[in-house]
Amino acid sequence: MVILFVLAGIAALAALVAMQWYAWRRLVRDTTSRSGAARRAGAVVFVTGPLLMFAAFASERAGAPFWLQKVLAWPGFMWMALSIYLVLALLVGELVRPFFLRRGAKAAPTEDAVKAETAAPVAQPENPAPAERPEGNPGPERARREPASPSRRLFVSRIVGGTAAAVAVGTVGHGTYGVLRGPRVKRVTVPLAKLPRGAHGFRIAVVSDVHLGPILGRGFTQRVVDTINGTQPDLIAVVGDLVDGSVEDLGPAAAPLAQLRARHGTYFVTGNHEYFSGAEQWVDHVRELGLRPLENARTELPGFDLAGVDDVAGEREGHGPDFAKALGDRDRSRASVLLAHQPVVIHDAVKHGVDLQLSGHTHGGQLWPGNFIADLANPTLAGLERYGDTQLYVTRGAGAWGPPVRVGAPSDVTVVELASRQA
Repeated sequence: MVILFVLAGIAALAALVAMQWYAWRRLVRDTTSRSGAARRAGAVVFVTGPLLMFAAFASERAGAPFWLQKVLAWPGFMWMALSIYLVLALLVGELVRPFFLRRGAKAAPTEDAVKAETAAPVAQPENPAPAERPEGNPGPERARREPASPSRRLFVSRIVGGTAAAVAVGTVGHGTYGVLRGPRVKRVTVPLAKLPRGAHGFRIAVVSDVHLGPILGRGFTQRVVDTINGTQPDLIAVVGDLVDGSVEDLGPAAAPLAQLRARHGTYFVTGNHEYFSGAEQWVDHVRELGLRPLENARTELPGFDLAGVDDVAGEREGHGPDFAKALGDRDRSRASVLLAHQPVVIHDAVKHGVDLQLSGHTHGGQLWPGNFIADLANPTLAGLERYGDTQLYVTRGAGAWGPPVRVGAPSDVTVVELASRQA
C-alpha cells in the first residue's frame, strides 16, 4: 500500500512538472528572445508559482502558523487554478496553431503558373549551370514545402499564448468572484411517501463545504449565514466540511454561525476535513454557537425522524458512521431524513430504510473538468437521485477547497422542501 502511494505521488509530481514545463515553453520560451529580461522573468514565475502552491498545501496540512498559511494561500492556490486553465487553453491553441503557421508560409505556385513559366522562352546563358535556379525563385516542390518564417512563428506563438493567458485569467477571475460573492439559493422539492400531511412543505436549508480557512474567513461566513436566514427555513442542516483549520485559528471566522435562525434549530454532522482540523474541538465549538451535533444520533421532529452520522474519515479515530446506533431502533413507519457528509454511504442508508439522505462533499467537481473525476468517485455528483426506496440529494456546497475558484459548479445553499403525497 505504501509503495502504491509513493508511485501515485511520483506520477502526480511528474504530471505537474510536465504541465508547468509545457506552459512555460508555450508562454515564455516560444514568445521571447533567448537573452531577454522577459524570458528570465517568465522563468522566475514558473518556478515560484509551483513552489508557492506546494508551500500552501504543506503549511495547511502541517498546521503552520496561521499568518503564514494566509500569506501562502492566495498566491499558491490561485496558481493551481491558473495553471489548470493555462494548460487547457494552450492545448486548444495547439489545434489552431498549424492553420496560422500554414497561412504564413509562402504560397505554392499553381499548376497554371508553373506551366506558364516553363512555356515562356527564356534566354539561356552561354554556359548554363543545369541545377541552378535564379536566386529568389524556388522550384514548385520547394515552394510547397517552405516553412513559416521565424518571425511568423513568433507572431503566432504570441497571439496563441496571449489569447490562452487571457482566457485562463478571465476564467479564474470569474470563478473567484462566484465564490467570494457567496452562494446562491437553490430550491428542490422532494416527495416522501411516509411524510404526513402536517409536515407537507417543511423546508430544510442544506449547507455544506463552507471550508473556512486562510482564504475564506468571517466575512464569507456572514454572507453564508445571511443567505441561509434569508430563506426562512424550518430547519438548517450543516453537512460537514465547515472548516480547514483549528478552533484557535478559525473560531472568530465561525462566530457568525451563532446568528443562524430556524424554527426547529440547526444541526451539524462532521465532514472529512473536520478530522484534519480537530473534530472533537469543533463539535464542542459549534455546540457553543447554538448548533446541535448529530454524532451517530437521531431526533424526532414533527412528521419525520432526523438522523446524522459521523463522516467515514472519522474511522481512523474511532468515530466513523454507525448506522445501527443512529437508525437501528427507530419506528420505520415514520419518514426519515439522514445527514451524512459523503454520498458514498448511500448504500448503508438504503439498508436502514432511510427515505432521504442529504450530503455534500463533491463540490460538484468545483473546477471543470474535475467534475468527471469527482463523478467517478461518488454515486451522485450533485442534485437529486433515487437508490431503491431512498432518495439522495447532494449539494455543491457553499465555499471552495484549495483555490477559492469554481468553474462549471456554482456554489449553493439548497432549500429542500419536503412534500407529502397525502397533501
